[in-house]
Amino acid sequence: MSEKTSFTAVNGKPSIAVLPMLNAKFLSKFIAALQNILTLTALLIVLPINLAIVLITFLIGQFQKSSIPQSDSPKRILITGGKMTKALQLARSFHAAGHSVVLIETEKYWLTGHRFSKSVDRFYTIPAPKQDPEAFVQALVEIVQREKVDVVVPVTSPIESYYCSVAKPELSKYCEVFHFDVGITQLLDDKFELSQKARSLNLTAPKTYQITNPEQVLDFEFDSSRYILKSIAYNSVHRLDMTKYPLESKEAMAAHLATLPISEDNPWILQEFITGQEYCTHSTVRDGKVRLHCCAKSSAFQVNYEQVEHSAIQAWITTFVEALNLTGQISFDFIESSTGEVYAIECNPRTHSAITMFYNHPEVANAYLGEPLAVEPIQPLPSSKPTYWTYHEVWRFLTGDRSLYRLQTILNGKDAILQASDPLPFLMVHHWQIPLLLLNNLRQLKGWVRIDFNIGKLVEPGGD
Repeated sequence: MSEKTSFTAVNGKPSIAVLPMLNAKFLSKFIAALQNILTLTALLIVLPINLAIVLITFLIGQFQKSSIPQSDSPKRILITGGKMTKALQLARSFHAAGHSVVLIETEKYWLTGHRFSKSVDRFYTIPAPKQDPEAFVQALVEIVQREKVDVVVPVTSPIESYYCSVAKPELSKYCEVFHFDVGITQLLDDKFELSQKARSLNLTAPKTYQITNPEQVLDFEFDSSRYILKSIAYNSVHRLDMTKYPLESKEAMAAHLATLPISEDNPWILQEFITGQEYCTHSTVRDGKVRLHCCAKSSAFQVNYEQVEHSAIQAWITTFVEALNLTGQISFDFIESSTGEVYAIECNPRTHSAITMFYNHPEVANAYLGEPLAVEPIQPLPSSKPTYWTYHEVWRFLTGDRSLYRLQTILNGKDAILQASDPLPFLMVHHWQIPLLLLNNLRQLKGWVRIDFNIGKLVEPGGD
């Protein structure tokens, strides 16, 4: 029986069966509204503090001069993904080297605070690729032609990585596109195919099995290892689920599996869970050579980056990149076991937020453009401080993590958005971009899982 029929089934009055459903919907919308209102109020309260920080930082910036060498042949660089801090970092790096930057975002994020950066010469919005792939490609082509762009450097969400690869052949008629072809992007983005490719190159990777039906997990002959389930397609919510298999019973496993959208059209993997230290990396590669590389310890919700020298991980990446003769930006997640062996558990064919550790490096633009480097690959400078996001650190402190480590993070590190020579984005991201997104969710009575100031959005179930 439909909800409409049930609603009018008893003398034109709501049926008893539907009332709990209506109450649940009302409660859900009420909680969503309250969540947005309280968050907006909190941001309004700290606005004066942010203004003071920006003003003081601006004044300090007036006494600082850039020591980064200017390019002899400045180029016009188009950077996508304008709402994300990593796009801002690259814009600053190219601008500091004397290049001009055109920043792009999808129409939903027209409000990005990064458009106010002094590193950005032009800002455009384009259609979201998933909604209209043809319009997405056409808009990019028109901007590339209008702005006489020399190089496109995509900074993408997981969904947009594929569509930028789709756009590459058309864009390549007018400029260089520093991104992988479609086939490579699909290979790297597929956790199962990545594992198979790594093993074919004699590189270490966990045991991985493709799952298209929950019954495969229930019938799986588990060995002494523990396993976790991962969606092959990016899933902003389920990616944080670290449930270890096998569970205590098949009934428990069936109950958990029922919460996961596993199907032929949405395959997952069952991957061996290896205990150890997890690392994340970013590498900028050209013609099979690693030109820029960084590595940091990682966590489930990564918003802290501190450079770690790890020769085994760097050697793994160097071998993989050379074997596939890659050109573009590639990020990996590794696990180092108790025996010291490193396993690649995931690859993302796109820019990693760890690129923020290069905030003071003078050769980032050269690494991307294929210019000569003093050392190859370049890595974060010894003087580079660990990067963090202030509002994330404050939230952790307010919600109970009042450890000395949180204070040390702020005192010994650097906010990834705040920069003395370019302080305005720090104000506009936190008190323009995010508040406008919250107001839009309030208008629609929609809730969210968390705010990610790093990637400049509200993380929502089924979101982008």
